[in-house]
Amino acid sequence: MPIAMADGASRLQLLDEFEAGNIGWFWATDDQNRLIYLSPPAAATFQASHEDLIGRPLASLFTLEAGDDEEAAERPLPFLLSARTKFANMIVKVDAGGETCWWTITGKPYLNPQGTFLGYRGGAKDITADFERQRDNTRAAQFDSLTGLANRNRMTRRLTAILTAYKVAKRSCALLMLDLDRFKAVNDTLGHPAGDELLKQVAQRLERIVGTKGEIGRLGGDEFQIILPDMDDRGDLGDLAHRIIQMISQPYSLDGSRAIIGTSVGIAVAPYDGIEPSELVKAADLALYAAKGGGRGQYRFYSNDLKDIAHQRREIEEDLRDALSRGELKMHYQPVVCAKTHKVKGFEALMRWEHPERGSISPAVFIPIAEETNLIIALGEWAMRQACEDSSQWPGDLTVSVNVSAQQFSTENLPTLVTNALSSSGLKPSRLELEITESVFMGDAAATDAMFAKLKRIGVRLALDDFGTGYSSLGYLRKAPFDKIKIDQSFVRGSTEPDNSNSAIIAAIVSLANALDMETTAEGVEAMDELALVQKRGATLIQGFIFSRAVPQEEVLEKLSDGNFIYQANGPEKQRSQRRTVFRRIGVIHEDHRYDAVLRNLSRTGAMIEGLLEVPVGTDLVLDLGEGQLAICRVRRSQDATQGVEFETPLVSDGSDGLCTRHRISPYALAAAGMPLAALPPGHYSLPERRNASHSGQRSEGRRFVQVDVAMGASRAA
Repeated sequence: MPIAMADGASRLQLLDEFEAGNIGWFWATDDQNRLIYLSPPAAATFQASHEDLIGRPLASLFTLEAGDDEEAAERPLPFLLSARTKFANMIVKVDAGGETCWWTITGKPYLNPQGTFLGYRGGAKDITADFERQRDNTRAAQFDSLTGLANRNRMTRRLTAILTAYKVAKRSCALLMLDLDRFKAVNDTLGHPAGDELLKQVAQRLERIVGTKGEIGRLGGDEFQIILPDMDDRGDLGDLAHRIIQMISQPYSLDGSRAIIGTSVGIAVAPYDGIEPSELVKAADLALYAAKGGGRGQYRFYSNDLKDIAHQRREIEEDLRDALSRGELKMHYQPVVCAKTHKVKGFEALMRWEHPERGSISPAVFIPIAEETNLIIALGEWAMRQACEDSSQWPGDLTVSVNVSAQQFSTENLPTLVTNALSSSGLKPSRLELEITESVFMGDAAATDAMFAKLKRIGVRLALDDFGTGYSSLGYLRKAPFDKIKIDQSFVRGSTEPDNSNSAIIAAIVSLANALDMETTAEGVEAMDELALVQKRGATLIQGFIFSRAVPQEEVLEKLSDGNFIYQANGPEKQRSQRRTVFRRIGVIHEDHRYDAVLRNLSRTGAMIEGLLEVPVGTDLVLDLGEGQLAICRVRRSQDATQGVEFETPLVSDGSDGLCTRHRISPYALAAAGMPLAALPPGHYSLPERRNASHSGQRSEGRRFVQVDVAMGASRAA
């Protein structure tokens, strides 16, 4: 029968049953927002008696789950209560005796007929099961289930939100894109479970390096992305990328097997390289593509010329497929001399490509392309046969060193190729030296050991190339039958500088090699002070420009024809900061005027420019290097229209063979000066107030220097 509205007892019984059934609970406070009633089943959640809870401030019972209720996070419960504002379905966290559960609470101010506030009346409900299920679904939609990192969806949302906010605040944000080198080989040799475990370990290493500086995401496969808010110092970003490369390249233990991979990193920075998410991602992708094209294990900053480089790289890949059949590839040979007598002991065979239209193409460009496209196997076979054929014409027991790629080393027919090349050329096996990098130790250890055994049975020599630059381990030095360790030129460079540890590293490598009865070759020696140092440190052999560049077979035969096997050292007394020869137009800013000039060479600490007359030594200038790069410098040498300048702040590496400024002029600053707010297009930038359109053929009022058109050889007053 129906319950009459006047039947208070029946209505109260109904409410009691409602509470007892945990369908919903009730609560009430006094005018100080202190609890005066809470449904007994709700009170039991706190594992406290009803009496213990009465009188406590309502807000003290709960913790707002701010991450799931952004509006409530802006207006927390204490604020709503003090403002006597009604609220509905607010999610709160409850500490239920060590266990966590979630409620929704609803409240409405209670007033007497005179409008006096008497407290709150409200309801509550336990939503723990629904909340946790929704939270898990939300996490699954935003995070990678394998690594626990953010997934592509979350990273896209985060990048969009950050760039949108930073566009208003005129702040910067760096984006790093990276993928793993040789990850596919791990899957192929050790299986997909090992590949999954490797990805987990990579994620853990990235989290240790990046920490709280930014957010890391796995986009899928072996692709990762890092968002770094408020970072635009390319020196710091380069250091971070270098640490990532070094950390990722350390060996991994995967269920008893050993794996070695590497990584390449592309870097783009907003607002300089893009202000929209799609622009910034595309810029970082192009930088990553360039880093991989430069030989892997590198980082690269985005620059506007990368679009052209990517296009050129695709064209080079197409031309490389036919280069061998067209006879465009040649072998050149660089001497390896005795450190004590300077007598040549052998030559390293180095591949050269003379393109009929592009001219000479660097091996640093086409070898990585060959490795990516599997053309390296065909090129390696040709190089082996050609090097054996050429060296068989050399007198005495001079050796020839041939580089063997990791792909070629893993092919079963390598011993057959070596045997056939020796047989057809008549070269003694002891005169052939195979140079192998540490990357061959990745994957199947048993297969690697078996290959070493087969090669040693043939009688060839084995050299470990680029030692110390990747995954150096005494374990494989102990097991692998090497005859020589090659000290990478990165350790030779800078070894004579004060407080540089490279000298000690060279000494340690030599000592290790001596203990293992191996020779050592110091690579890349260019200056007399470097030569003296590696000799003092005990290197057995020396290779570098100080004795000779790599030369064609004809020049080798001419050098050896008179029986003079001694090479004379010829190089600068000291290795100075490496200068890169360039030839491009730049802007030169002095006071309020801008001039055009030509950049002739560039180093970290200075440059040589041409195009200005009557520039005194000691003059302060600003070089506009393009794309918002302004370098403050001082003239240290000046003769005619040529000046040598020293930078106030040294340039930093762009991760490849180039240099760049640490900071750039923000397009926001350019926009404030009247230029459009956008990613910087190609070209050179000067602040508009420094522009002077006077080209009257005479020195303009206030201008200190005469501008000369060095390209045309004619003087032009500006």
